[in-house]
Amino acid sequence: MPPPSCDVLIVGAGAAGLAAASELARARCSALLLEARLHIGGRIWSHHEPGLPIPVELGAEFIHGRSRATFSLTTKAATAAVDCGGEHWTLAGGKLERAGDLFAEIEQAIARTQALDKKDLPFATFLERHLDPLLSQEAAKFARTFAEGFDAADLERASARAIIEEWSGSSVQAPQFRPLGGYGALLSTLAGELHGSSVALQLNTVVRTVRWKPHAVEVEGTFLGRPFNARASRAIVTLPLGVLQLPRSAPVAVRFVPPVADKRTALKLLAPGPVVKVLLRFRTAFWEKLNKGRYRKAAFFHAREAPFPTFWTSLPVRTPLLVAWAAGPKADRLAGRDADRLIACALDSLKTLFGESARAERKLEGAWVHDWQADPYACGAYSYVTVGGDHARESLARPVRDTLFFAGEATDTEGEAGTVGGALQSGARAAGEVLTSLNRGTRRSR
Repeated sequence: MPPPSCDVLIVGAGAAGLAAASELARARCSALLLEARLHIGGRIWSHHEPGLPIPVELGAEFIHGRSRATFSLTTKAATAAVDCGGEHWTLAGGKLERAGDLFAEIEQAIARTQALDKKDLPFATFLERHLDPLLSQEAAKFARTFAEGFDAADLERASARAIIEEWSGSSVQAPQFRPLGGYGALLSTLAGELHGSSVALQLNTVVRTVRWKPHAVEVEGTFLGRPFNARASRAIVTLPLGVLQLPRSAPVAVRFVPPVADKRTALKLLAPGPVVKVLLRFRTAFWEKLNKGRYRKAAFFHAREAPFPTFWTSLPVRTPLLVAWAAGPKADRLAGRDADRLIACALDSLKTLFGESARAERKLEGAWVHDWQADPYACGAYSYVTVGGDHARESLARPVRDTLFFAGEATDTEGEAGTVGGALQSGARAAGEVLTSLNRGTRRSR
């Protein structure tokens, strides 16, 4: 290969790629950050709409728990994390009722079984055989729909061990926050740190091939539709899991030459969860006035059987915006529908909650849709572990021949996989590994 044009290539300017770039810039390391989209952010996509006090978040929206990496970034951006707690209402017997605390019952049932000590199981099997007999009917339904909606998982494939470990951690029942001003503002802060540094950001650059050998990497693709290539001695790959899993023959696949055989097993033991998100803007927050203001403090509405089983509001900020969320098998069933049909489906699901009296479609002013599994640069939302994948994330994160380094939420090993916090942590970790590798190489050359 020709000599490198910079020290490090970073593929992908999402949270992980930007975090890695920021660390390298601080270390005065030369790098080129490549992004296929016309904007930074990856699976973070903040759209600002006139008249709304908050951005429309087409991608990541919440901070799950007190994520150290994310809270550190809010401080750096001179903004705040807003607690978005509020009431949960669930449709039961055709009526909306305040949701009870079913998680405590599930935790007690989990503590009473040792079924996973010797062997992992699909979560659906674990639930049916070992948890259902210990749970009320309502708690069993909640466990199933929560795993599908929160983890975006196919429960016939998802690792029961991984889900139980996650549920036993801090993020599931911890307070939920939103970055004030949206996630886009946080990533803009990271991108701003690159100005004047030796790290360059290049958008609209689609990488098709990564050719590599020890301490030499060349990427080939297109920039603004024209052939493009760049070289470095190391590369940080932050491609989403769904993109990494594409067959080499897929039109939008990124081909590694030679193939990275070390990652095959890890890639088979992780899965990208499908998500469809529809954001509905109304003339007024009509739900706040229904039933004499009964739902004024509502943060979430749940209708388990509806195509979009979860809706949420913008509390504590009051806006006429409702978010419709479908994940896992629910999102799979919506696959292939165009935006108009998805919006109509979201409105029908809203009728399931509020009935005809709400007449939501008459109050609708606008809507935004994103189907993350149909997005060619994402191929899914966030990752989950399949049966037997206990160490898959660690394996995916492991560097290859001191040359290829991997980051992204699917590689997080600090308990925040599937989140922006996990992506940020992984990017910083990969940058640290690269800097150690480069320093080691410098010492050898002296």
